Amino acid sequence: MNYSTLKKTVALSAVALMAFGAANAQTATTDTTKMSSETSSAKVFGGIGQYNHLSIGINVGVNNPIVNFGHNAVTHTQISLGYGLSIRDQLSHFFGLELNYNGGTVKGNDDGYKYGTKYGQDAFSTKNNQVTLNGIIDFGSVSFGHRNNSVDFYGSAGAGLAFYKPTTQAAAGGAFTPSNDGSTTKELVAPIGVGVKFKLSDALALNVGYTVNFIQGYNFSGASTYPFFDHYSYSYAGLEYTFGPSSKKNVDWVNPIAMMYDELYDAALRQEVEALKGRVTNVETAVADLKKDSDGDGVADQFDKCPNTPAGSVVDGSGCVIVFPKDTVKVDSAKAVAKAYSNIQFEFDSSVLRTSSYPVLDATSADLRSSGKTITLAGYASSEGTAAHNMRLSRDRANSVKTYLVNSGVEAKHLKIKAYGETHPIADNSTEEGRVANRRVEFH
Repeated sequence: MNYSTLKKTVALSAVALMAFGAANAQTATTDTTKMSSETSSAKVFGGIGQYNHLSIGINVGVNNPIVNFGHNAVTHTQISLGYGLSIRDQLSHFFGLELNYNGGTVKGNDDGYKYGTKYGQDAFSTKNNQVTLNGIIDFGSVSFGHRNNSVDFYGSAGAGLAFYKPTTQAAAGGAFTPSNDGSTTKELVAPIGVGVKFKLSDALALNVGYTVNFIQGYNFSGASTYPFFDHYSYSYAGLEYTFGPSSKKNVDWVNPIAMMYDELYDAALRQEVEALKGRVTNVETAVADLKKDSDGDGVADQFDKCPNTPAGSVVDGSGCVIVFPKDTVKVDSAKAVAKAYSNIQFEFDSSVLRTSSYPVLDATSADLRSSGKTITLAGYASSEGTAAHNMRLSRDRANSVKTYLVNSGVEAKHLKIKAYGETHPIADNSTEEGRVANRRVEFH
């Protein structure tokens, strides 16, 4: 393909893309209300499927063998045409992948070089075609100052293959002769570039960029530049069209930071938060009511069948005072003392001794110390809970009695422990009074 044909092809393609984009923009304009309502439902973490993200682009520009850093193969550049085609998939607001083709001619010479020539040739002209896969970093999508971007800065880097045929000119005015027997050289190439994109419509954009292509070889300029790798730059401008329905926005122009801000300060969301606060307050109030215990007997008011019980009263699960039978023997008409070896009662699911049991335990201790008897402390439980749990509970109750007696002076060797759990009840476990009586330690 000669340059004239190439220029016509590129120009026609550009006009076609612009016409297609303009038609798309007109359609989008006539349906602005629909777009606004549908795209407003996009969420920050809703996925790339919410947007149009697949695009194709064409570009034309200038190839230059000289860059402002590194070692250049020649001292002067000659304007030479470059062109490119790209297909990009923007995978997120920040990152995309682009399959890129670049072609054209790279030219340069050593005119005016004080030492004659750098590498033995006065000029070179290299026809180059390369295909690369590039990663695109989109900086415009994180612009804090704009809700809708119209200018988008980006960077790119990638790798691929360059296929080139260099020709050289030995002296000014001489003929260009092929290098490497005229065969095509294949080398790795690594393009690194920056660019800026201008929004023409939601689907169509103007790209302007600059890319430096690092050739992993030494003869791109027709003569060996060893140990320095060759390179050339490509300055370009082009059009990019993003495919997709007008009901979806182009991801390039969406600012996720602004979307997140709008989500957090959305009026409907704030109303939901306030309503949720109200529901939490109602739950907290209901829980406080459930826990309310006006008479302090340990039974919530809504379950308390005997409100206003005296302080310190021992109550059952319905809040009513439990009356325990007193096991006493009269000594004289003036007072009564607790009878030794009476059963020791316990609260529900507890092995803590009641203070009311101390007189019985003291009388039992006195008799054991004076008589030297050996007894068995038999622990029992009511039928609530599992059998294994009640067995452990009855053993703990017997050990509580033993600890008290030992601390009062009874020798431990005279006290044996036996746990019976919920077996051998002395009262009906189907009633609260019966269960209270079964929570005990007996002296055998």
